[in-house]
Amino acid sequence: MSFIDSIKAIDTELFLFLNSKHNSFFDFIMFWASNKLIWIPLYIFFGYLAFKYFRRRFVLLVLSTFLLIVLTDQVSNRVFKNNFERYRPCHNLIIQSKVHVNRECGGMFGFISSHATNTFGLAMFLSLLFYKRIKYFPVFIFLWAAFISYSRIYDGAHYPADVSVGALVGMSLGFIIYKWYKYIDTKLGTA
Repeated sequence: MSFIDSIKAIDTELFLFLNSKHNSFFDFIMFWASNKLIWIPLYIFFGYLAFKYFRRRFVLLVLSTFLLIVLTDQVSNRVFKNNFERYRPCHNLIIQSKVHVNRECGGMFGFISSHATNTFGLAMFLSLLFYKRIKYFPVFIFLWAAFISYSRIYDGAHYPADVSVGALVGMSLGFIIYKWYKYIDTKLGTA
């Protein structure tokens, strides 16, 4: 067995263990955690915080956040999913009968998780933005990103590696967009 096959086997066993821990209460919670629309009030709150603390830079922050989400979503889908073509657990015929699917399975391929990439990218960007102004903001937002990402394993849509690599890619892109935001902010003289 190759090194990659060993990693995949460990990932599959970890997924099956985590995905098997379910009940009706958490089925309800995790179903909604994965729903992007349920988080709109939280996104509006983030916008309020950005306006409150960075009024002169608000438009640049909105543009940077939009760029970040487009980038994380496109990288996770076009660069990773379309090239690696790793079946989601709920589409993997070998383990499909053992997978607890808590919502629609989603597209055929799952490496990497777009939910993890998007939420961890946003978490990194906003943490770098707010950490000096709101004491526990980074803790809160990274726990939120981890919760949403775990819901994807719980719901049967992603392996732990899909989520972990998605989180790393998202955080990297969040850092890059933050640096881009700071560069543009300096050039515009709004700092």
